Amino acid sequence: MISTPAGPLERFDHRPRSRLATLPTPLERGPGLPGGARLWVKRDDLTGLGAGGNKARKLEFLCGEALRDGARSLVTVGAGQSNHCRMTAAAGAVLGLEVHLVLSGDRPAVATGNQLLSALFGAQLHYVGCPPHHWGELAIAGELLTDELAAAGAAPHSIPIGGSTAVGALGYAAAYVELVEQCAVAGIRPRAVVHTSSSGGTHAGLVAGRAVLRATGADDLPDVIAIGVAKGVNAGLPDVAELAAETLDLLDADPDSVTAADVEIDPRWIGDDYGVPTAAGDEAIRWAAVHGGWVLDRTYSGKGMAGLLGNAVAGRWRSGEDVVFLHTGGLPTVFAPGGAPSGPSSRRQ
Repeated sequence: MISTPAGPLERFDHRPRSRLATLPTPLERGPGLPGGARLWVKRDDLTGLGAGGNKARKLEFLCGEALRDGARSLVTVGAGQSNHCRMTAAAGAVLGLEVHLVLSGDRPAVATGNQLLSALFGAQLHYVGCPPHHWGELAIAGELLTDELAAAGAAPHSIPIGGSTAVGALGYAAAYVELVEQCAVAGIRPRAVVHTSSSGGTHAGLVAGRAVLRATGADDLPDVIAIGVAKGVNAGLPDVAELAAETLDLLDADPDSVTAADVEIDPRWIGDDYGVPTAAGDEAIRWAAVHGGWVLDRTYSGKGMAGLLGNAVAGRWRSGEDVVFLHTGGLPTVFAPGGAPSGPSSRRQ
């Protein structure tokens, strides 16, 4: 059984935090994988806030920081169907903060998916007109809007794409500890936790959480494997090890306890670009639906599951070993145009 030190989550108590998520999220046993390993799914699509998803964990610390600094409004950026933007809008609704979202593309005639929910939560949506993978253009637009709001006295707090700062990554450092404790209760020793990575914050947090437990003597810790779905993170931007070290520094832990060897990114499942669906991702969406009733999206979690299944087919894990898939959410995008794969679902095998 995985052994964990007493009270590792106490490290997070001194950080400003707004309680927004329903935690802990469930850890569900799934079906066998190709090759005979056992699948477990960490249901971070069920974090509760604004229809759920992984960003709730990050926003707890990001919004805690914003409130500490006296913010009265939040500004963030993302693709037109950004899960992060939708959940930031929900966080603002809960905390009484005005929210401004800077989005790719043009304003649609009818809002759907995440945009519909963001507007319902009261956010103001600003469209840049650029493609969803032009993150630099979105960041510049977000900075300009933040400056305008500051000049108008709105006391804005700017959150970068995906909430991927060291403060945001604290949410997933805590999540790794939470997951390991759940595995100990379940009596399993997973070989890996597999997740989808685009802006790198979730990945950095998981790596930092693993380092925290490793430094306190925990053993048999699952490896952290990221399935990269954005060209930047696949090319090493951001530097996940560096971001994880910054996260450890916030926890008064040794930042040098993370090295590049702790960071694994599998770049083979992105397809043509960020936000562009793939055949493997669509097949993984169908597989997850019929094997576990899990709803995955075409930008993130579908490609992440494709990577997990692909590694299983290649024999990365032995029969009888346990593997955890971190389900990061994305349900609302399924109901946006082009959000779900067409064609028949995979049969159970």
